[in-house]
Amino acid sequence: MGAVELILIRHGESEGNAAASAAQAAGLEVIDVKHRDADVPLSDTGRRQATALGRWLKEASDGERPESIWCSPYLRARQTAEIAGWGPSGLRIDERLRDRELGILDTLTALGVEVRYPLEARRRRWLGKFYYRPPGGESWADVVLRLRSLLADLDRVEDGRRVALVCHDAVIWLLRFVCESLREETLLDLAAASVVRNGSVTRLVRPSGKGHWTLAVFDDVAHLEAGGVPVTRHAGDTNVHPR
Repeated sequence: MGAVELILIRHGESEGNAAASAAQAAGLEVIDVKHRDADVPLSDTGRRQATALGRWLKEASDGERPESIWCSPYLRARQTAEIAGWGPSGLRIDERLRDRELGILDTLTALGVEVRYPLEARRRRWLGKFYYRPPGGESWADVVLRLRSLLADLDRVEDGRRVALVCHDAVIWLLRFVCESLREETLLDLAAASVVRNGSVTRLVRPSGKGHWTLAVFDDVAHLEAGGVPVTRHAGDTNVHPR
């Protein structure tokens, strides 16, 4: 037997999220970020989202509240968890929950990739988002490999428990891919049509503690809306299918 519920929480809006959206809107090639990806902090809006998440956790019933918390080591995820009320001593930090690594494409907008690395842009379109690996970075398939390892360890440690995972949008999509046994084309269809919003909650359930997971809730932001907190949509490239 293993975990019976996974509560997947995307971090609040980060300064990198806001900078990337601003750069795309302005038609820039480079995103103005002042930190390496692992050290990008939450924006003011992201902090408000994390606070709203904390209120939701305090009001949740015993049957909904997570019993343990695993967290990406990236600052924006750790800040989300800590502002929500999980102190550093209560977090299990695991590097396998980190965001996808973009290699040479890091800090570039879609336009920046097209202009500076046209051959890579062509390779990305040809292979699609699941299998394209930028030089020095990871494909979605690479991330899946580390998440399979993480889930095996989680099941050994969290027998019969509800576990929150504070992480990133790509990681949430790929946890769904593994846990729901999705196909590549199904995952890409979902990712092209939907966004995992900042501070949102997705729930996967498996009452028996083994076997297939079922999606119970996806991208729920009712706790943000109830607190009057802005709901932000910052996603990667939606052209995800191979062409």
